[in-house]
Amino acid sequence: MATAAAAAAATPRRRRGKGGKGPNSDLSRTLTDCTRRGDAAAAMAAFDAAVSGPDAASDLRLAAHQYNQLLHLLASADRASFPAAPPAAAARRVFAHMLDAGAAPSEATITSLARAVAPSDPDEAFQLVATMHSTYGLAPRLRSYSPVLSAFRHAGDSTKAYAVEAHMTSSAIAPEEPELAALLEVSAKAGEADKVYEYMHKLRRAVGCVGKETAEVLEGWFHSDKAAMAGKDEWDARQVKDAVVANGGGCHQLGWLRTGPWMVQRVKVGAGGDCGGCGCRLASVDIDMEETHTFADSVSGLALERETKANFSQFQEWLEANKQYEAIVDGANIALYQQNFAEGGFSLVQLDAVVTELRDRYNGKWPLVILHNKRVAKLMENSNNRHLIETWRANGALYTSPSGSNDDWYWLYAAIGLNCLLVTNDEMRDHIFELLGSSSFFYKWKQRHRVKYTFNKGKAVLIMPPPYSSEIQESETGSWHVPIEEKSGDERARTWLCIDRSGVTKRPHESCIANGVAQGLTPSEASNGAGQRQPEDQAAPVTGKRKDRD
Repeated sequence: MATAAAAAAATPRRRRGKGGKGPNSDLSRTLTDCTRRGDAAAAMAAFDAAVSGPDAASDLRLAAHQYNQLLHLLASADRASFPAAPPAAAARRVFAHMLDAGAAPSEATITSLARAVAPSDPDEAFQLVATMHSTYGLAPRLRSYSPVLSAFRHAGDSTKAYAVEAHMTSSAIAPEEPELAALLEVSAKAGEADKVYEYMHKLRRAVGCVGKETAEVLEGWFHSDKAAMAGKDEWDARQVKDAVVANGGGCHQLGWLRTGPWMVQRVKVGAGGDCGGCGCRLASVDIDMEETHTFADSVSGLALERETKANFSQFQEWLEANKQYEAIVDGANIALYQQNFAEGGFSLVQLDAVVTELRDRYNGKWPLVILHNKRVAKLMENSNNRHLIETWRANGALYTSPSGSNDDWYWLYAAIGLNCLLVTNDEMRDHIFELLGSSSFFYKWKQRHRVKYTFNKGKAVLIMPPPYSSEIQESETGSWHVPIEEKSGDERARTWLCIDRSGVTKRPHESCIANGVAQGLTPSEASNGAGQRQPEDQAAPVTGKRKDRD
């Protein structure tokens, strides 16, 4: 088997006759037609006839993709269509012929073979996938493991299912919802509460909302006697609260809390995030503290590579000494918003309207406006602007980025470093943000911290981040809320699983916490993204121009 690839390379190609006649071309056409129709039985009958029938060619060889076609058909075949011999036996026969013919198998070959074999012999299927790299030099993919995991799920073999996941980890492959649902179900049926808890959190990190099948798996677990027994009656409430803060809100990851039967309801969640079942107010979940520090370090590192190092280092030192801000303002983006008309320009009036609205919202506290120094120098030439800019400076509300710099780095780093709101309509899609696009938490951070804006009769209208996050949440009292996929995209129509110990619920409208701030209570909650919801009938604002670079 180890020399299959070399043998395939050394085998000379047969030359087809004129018009593509002969056993190979006939079988090729049949395989193509059977693939189109999904008819594995007919394809296998044609293959067997070509290999061992009365008109069989002694040196029949197919191209690798034709073997793969046949194996794929067998992997997808209904066992009822193979009464004499199951698809697994046929797939083994095809694979053996492929190796004898010197055709090199691919990842798709081994994956299809494993899929065909898994229902009848999951151990053999796992062995095929686990040795794919050592035997054939092929890297397995998620689709290689999925049928094996499914087979152990149906067999109820949790130990072997965990072994599959361990091998996935060693291959740097992360399970997605179908695989996690399989692991959850096999753990639940085995009554392994700690493993169910572990996979609940893996599911929380992997998906936003769950599908119908996963929701039913969760309901099955929480209705079970084993689930009722899992948990503890005493715990350190401060430790739990601190863990929720460190995790960005929405979970503590300290194990099942309380004991006793669970109440599982399918409910709706109100516009403000209030659960229609237990009354708990859902959290607006942020990235956790470790991710925040990593994100800030990443932005800092990129900025120091692309900006004048001394300038950006000076800004970091200044920011370290000035941490009082609730909001960072992308000045150019606001001042240039919808100014692309003949009389348009840099509108300091718009910028001042946003600053005023922020001060009104946060009891007179000044935000930090980031502007390029060349822009400020130009504005200072006009006496009408000078007083306003000097007022901002006197109150520590203005930082000017130096010549040759890109102010994007400055306002982004400030918002991340101070863990506060960022007022901008910038969608953060240009080359700077492409550098951060691979960050798993960039999107989540933007959703949680960016405040968009528009204007109504000269008054700034701030569109705050959503008051709650549509993702799996674990509360400080041990209850769970799981959003179910809503195909319409209408958040109001979404159904949630509300999972709570019977008779133990939070008081209606009791606030959850995120990154250390109780939501909806004080002005400082803005630094963690809580706020007003965008009116449903309000159109999304157009992104303003923003490019300030020397």
